[in-house]
Amino acid sequence: MIRRTALITGGAKGIGKMTAMALAASGVNVAINYRNSERQAKELAASINEQYNVRAASFKGDISNHEDCRGLVEDILEIFPSIDILVHNAGPYVKERKSVDEYDVDQWQYIINGNLNSVFYLTKEILPIMRKRNWGRIITYGFDRVDTAPGWIYRSAFAAAKTAVASLTKTIALEEAANGITANMVCPGDIIGEWKEKRIEDAQETNDQTTPVGRPGTGDDVARVISFLCEDQSSFLTGSVIPITGAKDVLGKVFYQD
Repeated sequence: MIRRTALITGGAKGIGKMTAMALAASGVNVAINYRNSERQAKELAASINEQYNVRAASFKGDISNHEDCRGLVEDILEIFPSIDILVHNAGPYVKERKSVDEYDVDQWQYIINGNLNSVFYLTKEILPIMRKRNWGRIITYGFDRVDTAPGWIYRSAFAAAKTAVASLTKTIALEEAANGITANMVCPGDIIGEWKEKRIEDAQETNDQTTPVGRPGTGDDVARVISFLCEDQSSFLTGSVIPITGAKDVLGKVFYQD
């Protein structure tokens, strides 16, 4: 049995944490990247090592910085034999509502670097590793209908970055298909607060009339989709943008109520 290794950026908390646990449960080693959440990352790695028959470790690095990305990959390869799965979970987001002209240059670059350039930085470093094994899984994150390049009022930097990532994901899928590497994007819906670290079983006991399926979305919902995309038998699924929204009109909400 081949033991694969997954790098999950921003994997110490929230949906990243749930993804790390889901992949570990499926028999995948986990490299948990963090920037500031050192305690949570180390605790999660220890918990995974205790609960599952895999290996987990935490690695510090700012993925918006190319040199950090290069060092992160080098550090991981000192412990794990390869990086077979890359989950681009981390991505900065400015909660303050701002029109385009209200962004200063540093803030704009921070959002673009953290959400778009980081995908290029890490993918560039890791693709040669995946090609050697003729196998790889790359997962990026978007938002509802991102592949249609929608506008998002007061969220211009984030929307622009993620729309570009959707195109980049599809391009990687085309370029790397012959190398056994797939690239897909997941688009979580309204999964907020404590629900990011909740399981589906928890949500099934909660009524949510704002979501057509009648319950809140959870980090577990997203993690299960990612875990499926990382299976060997999911090799025909590539270049896809997958909404995980419970059929909720997420863009309608953000356009008018955010």
